[in-house]
Amino acid sequence: MTTRTSTRPRRVPPAEVRARLGEPEPRTKAKILDRIDEYFRLFIAHSPFLTLATADAAGRADCSPRGDYPGFVKVLDEHTLAIPDRPGNKIADSFRNLAENDGIGLLFLIPGLRETLRVNGRAYPTDEPDVLARMQTEAREPELALVVEVAEAYFHCGRALIRSRLWDPASQALAGELPSAGEIAVGQFGLDIDPKMLERGLEDGYRQLY
Repeated sequence: MTTRTSTRPRRVPPAEVRARLGEPEPRTKAKILDRIDEYFRLFIAHSPFLTLATADAAGRADCSPRGDYPGFVKVLDEHTLAIPDRPGNKIADSFRNLAENDGIGLLFLIPGLRETLRVNGRAYPTDEPDVLARMQTEAREPELALVVEVAEAYFHCGRALIRSRLWDPASQALAGELPSAGEIAVGQFGLDIDPKMLERGLEDGYRQLY
């Protein structure tokens, strides 16, 4: 009898994954478009939040949130989107990854709606004045924007959001079961400071969104 010394779960080969999942229905593949049609454009115009996935040349992946007023992502034409780069932590993981590997994946959400919109393609940063001017808000333009060249766009069914109960108000009670952001920082980094001081600094930072 062989004793496993590693706690790493078994890797399932790709062929076995496909065998277990089965083949997608033809209509599933048919719904994937290579452009932004009128329905995708409408969805983007009402979306205040998306997740943005990139990976570097070695395949190390990163996924980050993006959010602003509904319609903050602009449809430049049926094959091109522009995403403003608003102030954040300045780590710039997405920009660094795109410099090595220009592939990108987007997932758009609309509060209360179970279906999501997925967009895949290639991206690069721009400082084109005409593009940045379209993204002005709170009397400020972004320093940069991401231009996304669309390769695939399609709606994703709502099963994941239904299972997660994401839009159920009762789910917000989960946030109260976690330590505060200040308490987490103190615990993670062994800081000798009152967590409330960190939380006040965080709130001060949140007042400057643009």
